[in-house]
Amino acid sequence: MTDRAWCRMWPNLRPLVGMVHLLPLPGAPGWDGSMRRVLDRAVADAGALVEAGFDALVVENYADVPFHRGDVPAVTVAALTAAVIAVRAAVPVPVGVNVLRNDALAAIGIAAATGALFVRVNVHTGAMWTDQGLIEGRAADTLRLRAALGADIAVLADVHVKHAVPPPGSELAPAAADTWHRGLADALLVTGAGTGVAASLEHVEQVRGAVPGAPVLVASGVGAETVRETLAVADGAIIGSSVMHGGVAGAGIDPRRARALVRAARG
Repeated sequence: MTDRAWCRMWPNLRPLVGMVHLLPLPGAPGWDGSMRRVLDRAVADAGALVEAGFDALVVENYADVPFHRGDVPAVTVAALTAAVIAVRAAVPVPVGVNVLRNDALAAIGIAAATGALFVRVNVHTGAMWTDQGLIEGRAADTLRLRAALGADIAVLADVHVKHAVPPPGSELAPAAADTWHRGLADALLVTGAGTGVAASLEHVEQVRGAVPGAPVLVASGVGAETVRETLAVADGAIIGSSVMHGGVAGAGIDPRRARALVRAARG
């Protein structure tokens, strides 16, 4: 692998990255008026994941549906910043941020301000048709902001992200190569069709074959029964739904499920 930011963080380990799905933030339709509840839940979920043995966390505004197609409001940036600060203060592992649906500039800004070490970007290069409409990647803007801030923040970029379809003619392997070589992502993510849907391991192999030097992580649908198989072909996994109560995304971390997954992964 090359000496990009994600590789420097994980030279030997195939990390398990847990999702901290935030409750609805101020301004979202589901907001209940209490930022304290948002922060308490975030810290509790982060602690449960780390205690179970997860290696890193992603803080995400998962419950802010319906999502903005482009830039999120300032209040969302402020609330996410507060949540990342609270999580970072509570746990010793690397923390990242994902600003849904695709505000990579906000994610880089939050990471730089809070000391988060990585961001996830759903559409970093190319374009995808989503439930928010057509989303186009802004790799040039994202990486120029990162450079201007002097921040060593890894960019984890989805290739043909979930809850979306590629434009006609966009194939997985060339899209992965463009995301790595032209978009300069630090790691590539492969997902299934939607949240909690297993990714095709054949797709993981296609991405790895197209970009042999890139870290490739599976970022949806990994459970205790599939994690060993997944880590046999991928360089790590981002895990949400399967370790939450009832296996439901956004329902909060179930410590029993989280421990079972880590046991299955580590043998």
